[in-house]
Amino acid sequence: MIVVDEQMHNDRIYQAIRAYYPGQVISIRALRPGTLVKDDNIPALLIGTRQPTFITINSDDFWLKVAAHRAYCIINFPLPAERRFEVPGMLREVLQLPLFKTKSQRMGHILHVGHTVISYYGLDRQLHHVEW
Repeated sequence: MIVVDEQMHNDRIYQAIRAYYPGQVISIRALRPGTLVKDDNIPALLIGTRQPTFITINSDDFWLKVAAHRAYCIINFPLPAERRFEVPGMLREVLQLPLFKTKSQRMGHILHVGHTVISYYGLDRQLHHVEW
């Protein structure tokens, strides 16, 4: 399951991801309908969901601030809001990398996707980098 952060709430983004991702693609709002979902509550919501990969452009509130957990993956795309429509294509490329190709490989990792390097950490908080 791909869970999309509120800053990227747009049907065009959902459709672009659904075009290649075989699982469910939902908004973070769907995990707690009718309420405002604050960033600090998102990890707890993700833990209660089956193997979600959460995608966000809000790296300031997630990268190196959220603890990795074996129940979820968070992928940060540090882009301004006007570039959010680039995320589905970038996500597709990230999900094709051998390190992150399957849900079980992604779980327990927090990723920061740069232009040429993906930085990530896992449960041990060790920082790793891979070129892409």
